[in-house]
Amino acid sequence: MIEAPAGAAPLRPAAFLDRDGVINVDHGFTHRPEDLAFTQTAVDGIRALNRAGYLVIVVTNQSGVARGLYSCADVERFHDHLQQMLAREDAHIDGFYYCPYHPAGSVAAFAIDHEDRKPRPGMLLRAIRDWRIDRARSFLIGDRQSDLDAAAAAGVAGFLVARNNCNLAAQVTGIVGA
Repeated sequence: MIEAPAGAAPLRPAAFLDRDGVINVDHGFTHRPEDLAFTQTAVDGIRALNRAGYLVIVVTNQSGVARGLYSCADVERFHDHLQQMLAREDAHIDGFYYCPYHPAGSVAAFAIDHEDRKPRPGMLLRAIRDWRIDRARSFLIGDRQSDLDAAAAAGVAGFLVARNNCNLAAQVTGIVGA
């Protein structure tokens, strides 16, 4: 077993959550703050993860940037709004990772096949390094097979839920007993 360097923070468990369809209702390229609608128990599920000591990390493909439908600033504005709405309910996201790339995009700077785009594990691997995450105690909840594929490639468990109709709180309770 490798010991963490003296003074280094211990590894922590994390819940990686896909965004559209899991946390918020997926309206198709959802990016405007006024379009934020949480799935039925998303806030309760995130709050339970916070209270159970899990880092909550969003990992989301945002191909609308590559397609020219909205900008990175729009994605970040949406995330800020989401965070504000969660704070009102005593819940929070620890980190947001998004992939603005898509190989068929119309914006040249983002029209590439990138390691961050799920099903590749780039976003998860970066978060694992950034936050000192314990893979063995971490998991991902997503609504597409590409989410599960990214989780497997990153070495974390993956759980599939119904898009826009998941019971995130029940899923979290089933996984962590929160």
